[in-house]
Amino acid sequence: MTELYVSANGDRWLMHCGRDGVPVVRHVPSVSSGGEPTDASVEDFLLSARATPQGEALLASMAKLASRSAREPFATVGTTVHQPTVDSLLLAAARVRTFANERHLTNASGFFFRREERLFLVTSRHVVYDAASEHCPDRLEIELHIDSGNLGASTWYSLPLYAEGLSLWREGGDGGGQVDVAVVELVKGQLPRTAVFEAFGPEHLPKGQEVMTIGSSVLIVGFPLGFHDSLHHLPVVRQGVIASAFGLRFQGKGCFLTDARTHRGTSGAPVVTSDAIAATASSKYALPWKLLGIHSSTIDMGGRDLAVDESLGLNSAWYADILMAITG
Repeated sequence: MTELYVSANGDRWLMHCGRDGVPVVRHVPSVSSGGEPTDASVEDFLLSARATPQGEALLASMAKLASRSAREPFATVGTTVHQPTVDSLLLAAARVRTFANERHLTNASGFFFRREERLFLVTSRHVVYDAASEHCPDRLEIELHIDSGNLGASTWYSLPLYAEGLSLWREGGDGGGQVDVAVVELVKGQLPRTAVFEAFGPEHLPKGQEVMTIGSSVLIVGFPLGFHDSLHHLPVVRQGVIASAFGLRFQGKGCFLTDARTHRGTSGAPVVTSDAIAATASSKYALPWKLLGIHSSTIDMGGRDLAVDESLGLNSAWYADILMAITG
C-alpha cells in the first residue's frame, strides 16, 4: 500500500492492490470527517479527480511505476486511461446556458476552479443575475464531456440558482463596489461519473510579486455568441493583450483592461497567460497557465459619436484573486 497524498485536514489517499489484483485508490477520511474509507478504480478516480492534488500525486506515482522494469508488480497490471488529445486549457472552460424555468435566456462562458476538495463553476455575476437588464434566470446548464476517449460525447448538467428562496451562488465586493464574478459550488458526487474536465486552482493565480507588463499577450477562452466546436464541444480562443497597468485597480475597481475582440457570450471566460515554468515541468501541472482574470464585458465611451468614432475594442477583466475570497 502506497500513500499518495495527505490533505491539510488529514484526509489520506493510498494506492493498493484490490481483491482481483488490480490497483485501486483508497480514500481514508480524517477522524474529524468521520467518514468510512472508500475504494475507487484508478480510471474512475482519475476521471473525477485528475485535476486535484491527490489526482496529480497519483499520476506522478503512475509515471514512476511505469518507468520501472517489467518485473515490478504494478508495471504489468495496467488500467488504460484514455486522455483526450487536446490542450487541457480547453477542458477547463465550460459552455453555460441560462434558463427561467424551461425558457432558454442567454449563452455565456465559465470555467472550473477547485479549492482543496471543493469544486466551483466560475462565471460573471451578471450571468446569474442582472437587475439592470432584468435578467433573472433560476438555473444554469453547463456542458460536460463524458467520455475521455471521445470528445464528441457530452451532456448538459443543470445547476439551480435558488433553494428555498435563497441564492446559491457566491459573489463578492470591495472598496470599489460589486465585483462582476460569481461562483456556484458543484457537488462532485452528483456530476456524471465519467465527466472529463480540468480545473484551475490557487496555484494558478499570480503570486503577489509577479508583474505582467503592459502589452503582455493573453488568451480569452470562451463561447462568443455561443459559437464553439460543435463536433467536439470545445471553446474557441481569442488573443489579446493587457491594456492597463496590471496590479492596479483600473478607475478604482478590482479589474484590469484587455485589448481583444470579444462578443456577447464571452462573459465569465478565463483570461490566462502561458506559465513558462509550469510548461517546462514534468507534468506537475495539468494546466500550464496562469489565471489572471475573469472576462466581464466590453468597455465603450458613452458619449462617442456612433457614426464617426469606432468602438474602443477594450474589455474589463476582474482580477482572479477574488476567487480566494468567495470560495473560502
